[in-house]
Amino acid sequence: MTQASVTIAWVIALNKPFYPLYVWYLVGDGVTASLGSLIAAPIFLAIPFIARRSSLAARLALPLVGTLDTLFETKLFGPDSGTELFFAACMLLVAVSFRAGERWWQRSAAVFVFVIFVFSRNWMGMPLYAWSSDDLQILLNLNAFAVASLTTFIALRYAGIVHATEPDAEDRR
Repeated sequence: MTQASVTIAWVIALNKPFYPLYVWYLVGDGVTASLGSLIAAPIFLAIPFIARRSSLAARLALPLVGTLDTLFETKLFGPDSGTELFFAACMLLVAVSFRAGERWWQRSAAVFVFVIFVFSRNWMGMPLYAWSSDDLQILLNLNAFAVASLTTFIALRYAGIVHATEPDAEDRR
């Protein structure tokens, strides 16, 4: 599970630099604002290093960092851009990243993701950049495709991983 989390962290970090390019190509406006989406890339890159010290910390960090990144990007782009859809990928990570004996960590992470989602839906205020309705439709399509791709990759990467209660069984994967 830890190696799967590390793989997902690498995929997210390596895809971050392409997002402003997608915005530039598809929208043409707001590219400077979209550069804010790169802020979390170094934190995702830290997860493989965290994994060397603590398997649980890395597996916990991935959905939590993803949640905070999604919150920031929702503030940046606004809820109509579809960035909130990434909360689903964060919740999927919570569902697959923990051993049976770590259920309280898993439950706490699930509640955290949900509370941040509710906060983003109800108290975020105006986005940091004013997007046109046409731009928001393009961003919604882009983000829906990105979330579908990410959740599919997560499902494929975690497929067949046994959620063992003992640490040694997981570390052999």
